[in-house]
Amino acid sequence: MKPPDFDYVAPTSLDDALTALRSDNDAMVLAGGQSLIPLLAFRLAWPTLLVDLARVDQLTGIVEHDDRIVIGSMTRQRQIERDAMIASRCPLLSTCLGYVGHPQIRSRGTIGGSLAHADPAAELPAVVLALDGKVRVVGSSGERTIEAADLFNGFLTTSLRHDEILVDLELPVAPPRAGSAVVEIARRPGDFALCGAVAQVEVSNSNTVVDARLALIGVGDRPVRATAVEEAMVGGASPQEAARFAAVGLHPTDDTHASADYRLHLAEVVSKRVLTKAMENAR
Repeated sequence: MKPPDFDYVAPTSLDDALTALRSDNDAMVLAGGQSLIPLLAFRLAWPTLLVDLARVDQLTGIVEHDDRIVIGSMTRQRQIERDAMIASRCPLLSTCLGYVGHPQIRSRGTIGGSLAHADPAAELPAVVLALDGKVRVVGSSGERTIEAADLFNGFLTTSLRHDEILVDLELPVAPPRAGSAVVEIARRPGDFALCGAVAQVEVSNSNTVVDARLALIGVGDRPVRATAVEEAMVGGASPQEAARFAAVGLHPTDDTHASADYRLHLAEVVSKRVLTKAMENAR
């Protein structure tokens, strides 16, 4: 397949990128290209202008501020995966990146590109949702911050406006007695998961759960926070008991890969497994 014709610009500053984006109502931002390029090849996207952010250096970097971690939107996923500070201060993010496609994809893919693409089967949106992260965006109306719960609107859809660029991601540092884990069920390593879960569990000195965070992927048109499971864990339920609430509020659909009923079953399976692993890591 060949992509449609389009113009291309590669600005070196955020201001120039915003100017280019505002100049064409059918313009699209090119981040890592690991999602957009296939869409262009299959002609599922028809931009008349691509604004490549690869040369905008101010959009890259990893910085820790007190109890928060700020990551530039154009930071490559492989860099984040290998960062020692991320591994120790936000292990759920570090772990999840090992499940994203293949190393070649992570070497080009960016964290901002994955979040803006908003694939419901992707790992990074689920992590940001589970940890109550937030993104900073800039557009013609100025700068604003979007909470993770308000970022994902549906299948491949976010609350970013056409003239806005995602600048950075902010995540909290994990508490000292917290454990995290990622579990996916996929046909082959590197494939999008039929169903998956990311979790972070914090325990007290007596090993009782004081906070639980669980997000599911592949069970709807966006990542889903499993609040009923989280409440059960904090209420003293075991991972197996809490996982029985995983299907609450879920409305998956049938597709060529799995039926809705199977995905509901998998939601409970991955929830039990991921919570068990997170508890073990916390203790």
